Formats: sequence, structure tokens, C-alpha cells
Amino acid sequence: RMTTSAAAASAVLSRRRRSHDNHHRLSSPASRGPTPKHGTTPVSISSIRQVSMAHVLSAVTGKEADVVPVTRALISVSDKTGIVTLATFLSSKGVELLSTGGTAKKLREAGLTVKDVSEHTGHAECLDGRVKTLHPKVHGGLLGVRGNKKHEEDMEKLGIGKIDMTILNLYPFEKTVKGGGDFSQCIENIDIGGPSMLRSTAKNHAFTTIVTSPDQYDAVMDCMAANNGGTTLALRRKFAARAFALSASYDSAIASWFSEQIDDEESPVVARAYKPHTTLKYGCNPHQKPARILSRLGSDLPFEILNGVPGYINLLDAANAWQLVKELKEATGLAAASSFKHVSPAGAAVAVPLSDVECRAYEVTPEAAAELTPS
Repeated sequence: RMTTSAAAASAVLSRRRRSHDNHHRLSSPASRGPTPKHGTTPVSISSIRQVSMAHVLSAVTGKEADVVPVTRALISVSDKTGIVTLATFLSSKGVELLSTGGTAKKLREAGLTVKDVSEHTGHAECLDGRVKTLHPKVHGGLLGVRGNKKHEEDMEKLGIGKIDMTILNLYPFEKTVKGGGDFSQCIENIDIGGPSMLRSTAKNHAFTTIVTSPDQYDAVMDCMAANNGGTTLALRRKFAARAFALSASYDSAIASWFSEQIDDEESPVVARAYKPHTTLKYGCNPHQKPARILSRLGSDLPFEILNGVPGYINLLDAANAWQLVKELKEATGLAAASSFKHVSPAGAAVAVPLSDVECRAYEVTPEAAAELTPS
């Protein structure tokens, strides 16, 4: 039963709901049609969602293969560790090398034949190097779906050649911030072209290989050596996942830093990226596997695991025990210890010199007792 006020409220809500449904019926083509009995409208949840959701693209298919030969590679790195070795290997496999600026200079000094990206695109670098690779002949070469008739026709018509591999790392934004760079310098070290090529190559990983770190160079060379100059889908997919993680963490660092520069009480949303650090024995309970602890990207955990594989509750116990020990030390000036079990304190103590009776009870010699340091 309803009270009078409750019934009135229900009627108001019912009228509002019908009004809301009618609004969606009128604004959603999928819902138009005869109205059923009782004034309800044939609006499904999916049709309502279509009103506010962005258009979802259909997959673009082509002729996929496990091993894709590498015939052209674009190299643009700020960290040049090991790049000459990798480029020399690629060249020995008949791979055409495209590069920019300082990277091209270093490769030429090593005796390698390199084609400037500006020559490949037909457009010179400009705006103090801000625009180097933002060009259809670069991104079309990376994003073109191999074996897709429409894509291949477009590429031929526009003179876009395939680029099978991108080797890059991003401008050192975080290093610039940590080094005390001013606002303008930090802004200048926000990479634009690098993340764009990274995402284009990673998105098209069915055909293209994205390499983002010198610690991947050996894997690239081993894979190509074992596959007649090509890379496998497993490697490309693995590297693409790492590339998207790098992109996310890079943008996270920029967004976090930028929000700190704004003098506004209403701070923007802060994005944070984490990296896997330690595998745990299990979560709260033994059946909760797998479990692991992650640390903020760019920072270390505040503790070190000396022995064994802890579970989630063990970490909580350790964190609580540390807080108690810290407070005891601050309050008494003495070294302290504590024990926790399932997030509840099981014991606590402070260190004081052992009495003669305690030394005899614990079989501690006078010489050993003198070496004990309670603080």
C-alpha cells in the first residue's frame, strides 16, 4: 500500500519517465514507430545509448600473415643507445632506412645509407623541428592495411610507400621536469610526432612493428634473423602493447604536471600510470590469484621484500606494524618492534637492556649482552 504522498510522488515520477521516454523516442530514429498500450514507448537500452555514444568504427581487414617482411624502417630516437648496431643489422637485411635530424646524422657517420624523412615526404622539416613526420606519406605508410584493395589503391594514387617498422623513443619530458626546466622548456619537450607515429604503428601491428626502447633491439634482431628478415605477429603484438603503455604513461606524466601548473582550486582530473612490481602469493584469500603489487611509474616502492613471497594481508600487516613502530620510536626514543595478524596488533615492544635474570633465561652471555644495541 502507498500513502497519499507516496502515490503522488510515484505519479510524478511516472509522468517524468514517460516524458523522458518520449524525448528519446523522438530523438532516436531506431525507436520511431507505433506506440504500444499504456503510453510506453519501444525504446531499447541500446537505442538510447546510440543517442550519446560516438560512432563505432568497423574493423578494416586485409591479408594478414604471421611473418611480415621488413623492407623499410623509420628511425627517430633521442636515446641513441645501440641504434647503430640495430640499423646496421637492418641494412644488412636490405631494409631501407628513413630517419630525421640527429639520428640520421649519427647513422651516416657510422657509414650507413639513410634517406631523410623530408626527402621521403617531399616536405622539409619546419617550425624549429616541431613538424618533421606529421605527413600522410609517413602515417599513410604506417596505417595502410596490407592486402586491402581500397587502401592499396589510395596508397598507389597518393604515392605512399609502406613503412614496416618504426624505431623511436619520446622526448625526455619527465627528465626535463626533474631537471628543473621552466614552464616553456617543459612544454617544448612534450613530444607530438613521436606519440603519433607510435600509435599509428602500434594500431597497425598486424603489419607493422613498433620498437620503443633499446632493450627491445636484441629481440628484433633475433626474430628477424630467425624469420628471413621478417617479424612475427606475436612480437608485433607484444611490442604494440608496450607501446600503448608507454603512450599512456607519457601522457599521464604530462597531464599530472600540467594540472600542477594551474592556479585553480578546481584541479583537472589527474591521470596516474603504474607498473607491475611484485607478484603476491594471493589476494585477501588463497583463491584470489593472480595478485600483484604495482608501483607508480617513475618511483620505487617504499619498502623491500627481504624473504619469501607475501600475500596482500601480509603487506597490510607490514604497513600497520611500521606505523606503530614509528609512533613508538617517536614517543619513547627507543627502538621498537610490533607484530600484526590480519590487520590487528598482536604485540608491541620497545628495546631496553636485558637484566641479568633475562640474560640467564635466554642464555645470553655478558659479552653478548654488551654488544646488544637497543637504540
